[in-house]
Amino acid sequence: MAQLPVVPPNLPRRGNALTRAIGRVLLAATGWRVVGEFPDQPKLVAIVAPHTSNWDFIVGIAAVFALDLSVRFLGKHTLFNPWLGWLMRWLGGVPVVRDTPQGAVGDAAALIAREPRVLLGIAPAGTRTPGTPWRSGFYHIAVQAGVPILPVAFDFPGKAIRLFPMWVPSGDIDADLPRLQSLYAGIRGLNF
Repeated sequence: MAQLPVVPPNLPRRGNALTRAIGRVLLAATGWRVVGEFPDQPKLVAIVAPHTSNWDFIVGIAAVFALDLSVRFLGKHTLFNPWLGWLMRWLGGVPVVRDTPQGAVGDAAALIAREPRVLLGIAPAGTRTPGTPWRSGFYHIAVQAGVPILPVAFDFPGKAIRLFPMWVPSGDIDADLPRLQSLYAGIRGLNF
């Protein structure tokens, strides 16, 4: 079984022996691994890219289970229907109406403020469509909440979830965004 990074004590935790075993078996069976180090921070915005397939979610949940992490994530509101809504919320999902995202930044920053520990996962492109430019919401959430950003990559050819060093936003999105995006050069999602 692949070695997993150490989860520092300040990151939010959740899980048990069963969920941990399920996650580790799924990662091992599919050949996926988690590479890099987690910062010892109680509150983070994790940006996950590229997001090109529904498999990103399955691999991500397997890693979350394997690592005993508690992750909150923003998802399109249609996933929170009566059939799937309970599961999405149990997994940590927070619905967002993408057609009218006004208030989503403030709502997400408030979520971070009210919880003592939170790892909020966001796909910066906001869609699975390859080549879609990143939206700025994740950056504004991090700035408004006063928390660092953890860049995370789903590298499908390498079957690796890559954790990049923690990023503290300067408040100058025009300078920071290209530098953040450059971390993902050469990383390929499933549908590229």
